[in-house]
Amino acid sequence: MEYLIGFVIALFIALTGVGAGTITVPILVLFLRVPAPVAIGIGLMFATAVKLILVPAQIARRNVAWRTLGYMLLGGVPGVLLGSLFLQHLITAGSANTLNAILGVILVGTASWQIVYSFRPMRENSTARDRSPLLSWLMFPVGAEVGFSSAGAGALGSAALLTFTPLAPAQVVGTDILFGFLVSLIGSGAHWFTHAANPTLLLQLIAGGVVGAIAGTLLSTHIPRRPLRFVLWLWILILGGQFLFNSYHVWAATH
Repeated sequence: MEYLIGFVIALFIALTGVGAGTITVPILVLFLRVPAPVAIGIGLMFATAVKLILVPAQIARRNVAWRTLGYMLLGGVPGVLLGSLFLQHLITAGSANTLNAILGVILVGTASWQIVYSFRPMRENSTARDRSPLLSWLMFPVGAEVGFSSAGAGALGSAALLTFTPLAPAQVVGTDILFGFLVSLIGSGAHWFTHAANPTLLLQLIAGGVVGAIAGTLLSTHIPRRPLRFVLWLWILILGGQFLFNSYHVWAATH
C-alpha cells in the first residue's frame, strides 16, 4: 500500500504541479494513521526526493525562470525556517489536536481558494505585467506554511507566479517545482533529527514515488492539467474537512 501511495502522489505532482505535502500529509494521517508531526516530516522529505527527480528535466527544458526563483527564495527560505520552529513548539507543547485543526484549516483554505481560482478565465501570461519583486513578500507566508505543514509550495507558489509574472505555463510549473524542492530540502533538514521521522515508511514512499515521477513526466504533455487539478482540489477540500471534523470530536470529548 505504501508503495502505491508514493506512486500516486508523485504521479499527481508531475501532472499537476501540486506539492507533495498537500497530498501526502492528509493521506498519511487519515488513511495510515500516522501522527501528524511524523506525517509532516515525511511529507517534506518525500517532496524533496520526488522533486529531485523532476528538477533536472525542468532545467533541461529551460522551464526555470532563475531571476523569479531568486525573488521567491528571498522570502521562502526564512519563512520555512520560521514555520519549522513553530511546528516544533507545538510538538513540544503536546498540542496534537491543535496541530490537526490547523492542518485542516490550511487544507480547506488552500483548496477553497484554488477551486475558486480555477474558475477564472485563462489568459496569456505574456501580456501580464511583471511584478516578480512582490514574490519576496508573498513567499514568506508560503514558506512558513511549508515548514509548518509541508503544504503550500506547489499550490500557492504556482498561483502567485500566474498572477504576478508573465511566465508561460511551462515556466510556472518548472520554477515552482524547483522552488518547492529547495524549501522542502531546507524544511526536511529541520525535521530529520527530531522524532518526526519514519525512515522505513519514507523509503517505501520514495520507491513508489520514483516510478510515479517518471511516469508523470512522460504523461504530462498528453494530459490536460487544469481539470485534473480541479478534481484534486475537491478531494483535498474533503480531506481538510475530515481533519476539522475529527479535531472537533476530540475537543468535544475533552470538554
